[in-house]
Amino acid sequence: MSLPARFESNAAFINYPKQAAFGRTLPKNKIYEHSGANTKLKDLFVEQVEQIVWQYKLAPETINLPAKPGVPELQIFSIQLKTPELNLDVLRCIDGAVQFPIIFELSFDGRTQVIAAYKRPNESDTSRWVLSNYFASAWLPSDIERAAMPMALDLGGLYEQVLQRLIPMPARPQESLADLVSRVELVAAKQREVEKAASRLAKEKQFNRKVEINAHLRQLTNELEELTGRESA
Repeated sequence: MSLPARFESNAAFINYPKQAAFGRTLPKNKIYEHSGANTKLKDLFVEQVEQIVWQYKLAPETINLPAKPGVPELQIFSIQLKTPELNLDVLRCIDGAVQFPIIFELSFDGRTQVIAAYKRPNESDTSRWVLSNYFASAWLPSDIERAAMPMALDLGGLYEQVLQRLIPMPARPQESLADLVSRVELVAAKQREVEKAASRLAKEKQFNRKVEINAHLRQLTNELEELTGRESA
C-alpha cells in the first residue's frame, strides 16, 4: 500500500546535526523477531527492504534539548527499499519494536520519502505505544537541499514540528498535535463517506432515491467543510 504524496516542498527533509549521527545498521531479523512477526510480515521485510539504518539519535545528550514525557528521544531511521512501494505493516512492526518516536526516510532509485505516524504512550499502559495513521511527504530526489532543523524548547516540541511538516492540514489556533491528528483521521473517514455517497448517487436510477442520497451527500460535504476549515465551530 502506498500513500498519496502530500507536498512537493522539501520542508520535511531536515538537515539533522552531525553530533546526532548514529549510523547503526539494524538487522531485519532482530526487528521482526523482537516484535513476534508472522511469516507474511517476515516475507515483506525480505521482499521489500534492503537495509535499515538507525541514522540519527536526537536525545538530550546529542542535541542538548530536554526530554519530554512521551518523547525521551526521537529516532531517524533510513530504509533502503528493494521495491518502489513499502507495505505500511513493515513500518508498524518497526515502530512496535522500538520504544521511541521514529521519523522514517525511505529511499528507492535515487528518490526519498519522509514518513511517520504520531506515536505516543498508551495512557492506561505506558509500556505500550499508540500509533496514528502514517503521514508522508512526496518522493523527492535524495540529494535535495535539506531544510534547517526546526527551533524547539524540548524534544516534544521538535517532534511536533517535524510531524506537522508531514500532516496535510494546518493546525488550528491552540490545537494540540493529538487533536490535529484526530481531525485529519476524521477528515479521511468523512472523505470516504462522501465518495461512497457520490458513487451511489451516480448509479441510482430512481428519482426519489436520488433526492434522498443527494441530501445526504450535501450533509456529508458540509460536515467535511467544517472539519477542514481553519477555525473550529
